[in-house]
Formats: sequence, C-alpha cells, structure tokens
Amino acid sequence: MGDRRVALVADARSYVGPPLARALAQRGHDLVVGPVADGLVEELQSLGASVVVVDDARELQKEGVADRLVAGAMGEFGRLDAAVAFPGQIVIGKLLDSKIEDLHRVVLTCLEAPYRFLTAVAPPMVAAGSGQILLCTSAAGSRPTRGAAIYSSVRAGANMMALNLADEIASKGVSVNAVGTNFMDFPEFHAANGTNDPQKRAALEARVPLRRMGTLEEFASFACVFLDGTAAFQTGQSIAFAGGWA
Repeated sequence: MGDRRVALVADARSYVGPPLARALAQRGHDLVVGPVADGLVEELQSLGASVVVVDDARELQKEGVADRLVAGAMGEFGRLDAAVAFPGQIVIGKLLDSKIEDLHRVVLTCLEAPYRFLTAVAPPMVAAGSGQILLCTSAAGSRPTRGAAIYSSVRAGANMMALNLADEIASKGVSVNAVGTNFMDFPEFHAANGTNDPQKRAALEARVPLRRMGTLEEFASFACVFLDGTAAFQTGQSIAFAGGWA
C-alpha cells in the first residue's frame, strides 16, 4: 500500500463530483468513486491518481451502497483518509401546499442517504485515528427558505446529523463538516427553479448578494479545504457557500 492519501467521492458523474475528483487528484490523492463521468477515470489517471470505480454504488439511500464504496477503498488501498457525498434532490414548494408523501420523498434522499453515508465512512477513519468527512447539503438548511419549506427543514436535519457525528468522533482524530450550497450553476438547479429562462435567471441572481451564481469549480476548490489534509483542525461546522445569501 502506498503513502498517498485516499479520498472517496460518492458520485463522480454529476454536480461537483467531476471537478472535485480532479482537484483531489491534483492534490495527490488516489480516488474511490461511485458512478463516474465518461472519460474522467482516464483524466484522473493522467494526473497521477489510482482510481477505483464502484459502478454499482448508486443512490446512497439504498442499503449497502455506501458500504460498497468503503469496501472499495479498504480492499484496494487499505485506508480511507477523506470522504465526500452530496446526496439529495431539490424539491420546491410551500409547507401548506405539501403532502406527507412529499416529506417522505425528501427525507429519503436528503436525510436517509446522508445517514447511510456518514455511518459507513466514519468507522474505518475512527479505527485509523484520522480522517476527514464532508457532507454537502444545501444553504437552505441554514435559514427559512420561502418556497422550499420541506427541503429546507430536512437539509437542516442533515446538517445537524453531521455536527452530531463530529462531536462524537472528534476525540478519535476524525473531522466532520457540512457545507451547504445555493445558487449554483448546474442543470438540476436550473431545472428546479426555471432559470434556464434568461429573465428568470437574472431575477434570481438579483437575490444573491454577489449578484451571480457560483461555479462548480469554485465549490470544488472550497470543498477541498475540508478533505485534503491541509486544515484537518476544522470540525463540527456547518458552513454556507451561497454568495452571501446565508
């Protein structure tokens, strides 16, 4: 087994997964990834990373999926130094317009999936006496969010789950943090908010203190601070990455 750090990126196919995997490879990490974008494995290898793909590790809310990712890391590298996941489906709507089925749907991807991820990646790090875990959620979980009431509430629960885990295992040398985003420039956000329409996008950007949307490359760079071993003294924090909105 080598001395390179090993990072687990639960989904390297979408959202911040590809740029985050690239950033970690550039910072000297070998990688374990779930579903992966076309051509990304070869790109990561060209950056010097050994890459293990656990292609059947989809939908973290399902039993055993997170465990298969961890098994991929331990089986190939014998270690797990960092792990990041960003499960959850954007759901909009007012609380009084919702149905209990809406709550169940949001809990599945925004709370059960984080639970399965956190409880799978923490034990090998605790056993090793070191590690970094990052749960990517939503800045909606840090404040009341008009038009996304259930989503905001459940995301807040996921943030608190990460903070509770951080408190439980800090003495074991493992850090856990949550980062919540909003106003990120990616297809699912535009689909949920109708901002493929230029006028709607302009109206939305006017709500952001920085008056623009964030890029996934910016978010990847920010997230690396919580994963790459350079600032492992930071733990137990839920931080917004939302252009000043939260």
